[in-house]
Amino acid sequence: MLIYHTMFKEVSQILVIDDETLNLELISSIFSEFPNIIVLTANNGFEAIELLKNHAIDLIVLDIRMPGINGIEVLNILKSNPSTAHIPVVVLSGDEQERKNALKMGANDFVAKPFDTEELKLRVINNLQLKKYNDLIKNINEILQKEVSKKTKELREALELSKEAEYEMIIKLGMISEFRDEETGQHIRRISHYARLLARLYGLSEQDQNYIFYAAPLHDVGKIGIPDKILKKPGSLTPEEFEIIKLHTTIGSKILESDPRFKTLKAGKIIAEQHHEKWDGSGYPKGLKGEEIHVFARTVAICDVFDAMTSDRVYRPAFLVEQAINIMKKTSRIHFDPELFEIFINNLEAFINIKQTLKD
Repeated sequence: MLIYHTMFKEVSQILVIDDETLNLELISSIFSEFPNIIVLTANNGFEAIELLKNHAIDLIVLDIRMPGINGIEVLNILKSNPSTAHIPVVVLSGDEQERKNALKMGANDFVAKPFDTEELKLRVINNLQLKKYNDLIKNINEILQKEVSKKTKELREALELSKEAEYEMIIKLGMISEFRDEETGQHIRRISHYARLLARLYGLSEQDQNYIFYAAPLHDVGKIGIPDKILKKPGSLTPEEFEIIKLHTTIGSKILESDPRFKTLKAGKIIAEQHHEKWDGSGYPKGLKGEEIHVFARTVAICDVFDAMTSDRVYRPAFLVEQAINIMKKTSRIHFDPELFEIFINNLEAFINIKQTLKD
C-alpha cells in the first residue's frame, strides 16, 4: 500500500462499528502498518454516534447485524445528518439482500462476511482515496467561487489552471477503478474526447460539451465496488455475477453525489448511473427508455461501447474497427439513440483519429 503512504500525508480516522470485539481487534490490526491511519472502534450504534460528535471521521466500516440499533438504522441516521452524510461507509454483511439495501440507502461499498482481510484493507484504502480526491475537487471549486467577486483577470487564469487540475484529478479518480478492470488512463481520456466531439456534432452548447468532457472519465468509477474475482473474470459471468456487475452504476452514482453547485460531479453522477441504459428500455439500472435517458449518458454510451470493442480486454482481444461498427449497427436500434449513432457513423474517421492519437 505504498500508494496511500505517499499520496496522502495527513492523518485519516476510520471508525469501525461492530458488536464483535474480535472483529474490532482484527480490523484495527489490519491498519496497524499505516502510521497515517487511526482506527477508532465502537461496539454498537449508540457508541458510534457519540464518537462521531467529537471526532472528524474520514470513513466508517459498519457491520449490519448488531443488537440495539442495527447497521441499516445507523446508516439511515448517518445519511440523514448533513454533518455525517458525506462520510463514505463500507458495510460488512454475509447477506446479499442486506448489502443491496445498504447500497440503496447510501453505503459506498461492501465486503461480504466472513471478510477477507486483504480485500477489506483494499476497499477501505480505495474509498479513502476517493474521499480525498472528492475533497480536493470540492475545495478547488469553493475557492474559485469565492474568488469570483475579486479580480476578474486573476480569476480567469486561476479557472484555467483549476480546470486542468480538475480534469487530471478526475482522470486519476477514474483510473482507480480502471486499473482494477485492466484498462488504462488512455481509455478514459479517449472517452472524454470522443464524448465532447459527439456532443459538439449533435449541437449541444459549449458549456454542455465541457461538462461531458470533464465528467465522462467518471462513467465506470463504480467498478471500485465490484469484487476482483468478478471484475477480472476471463470467462462468461453467471447471472448472479452479472447482477453484481450491474451494481457499478448505482455505486458510481452514490460516489458522485455532491452539492448541486458542482456541475461536473452532477454530470458525472448522471453518466455513471445511466450509461448502461438502452434506447429500447432494456438497459439498467432503471430501465429508462429513449429520451428518458440523459443526453450525456446517451452520448457516452456510444463512445464507451466503441472504445471497449476496439480495445483488448481480459476476456477477449480487440475487434477491428470495421468488425466493431458492424456489430454496433446490428444492435443500434436496441442500444443507442438513433440520431446520435447516425452522427457517430457519419463522422467515424474523426473518432478513429482520436483513438490513434491517444493509443494505449
